[in-house]
Amino acid sequence: PPQIKVTVDENTKITVEGPDKQVVGEVPAELRSFYPPEPYKGKGVKYLDERIRRKAGKAGKV
Repeated sequence: PPQIKVTVDENTKITVEGPDKQVVGEVPAELRSFYPPEPYKGKGVKYLDERIRRKAGKAGKV
């Protein structure tokens, strides 16, 4: 949307600003839908205040 301002703060942080709170929330939600956080390595698009619950991987053979 033209009224939304997206800036890259650091290499891993993106800030979305705009006058309409609903549209500002939809932009990161759409970005997150392309690359959601995955529970094994913790990679993906995450919100700033979000914690990803990590899962243990496969157990190795003994």
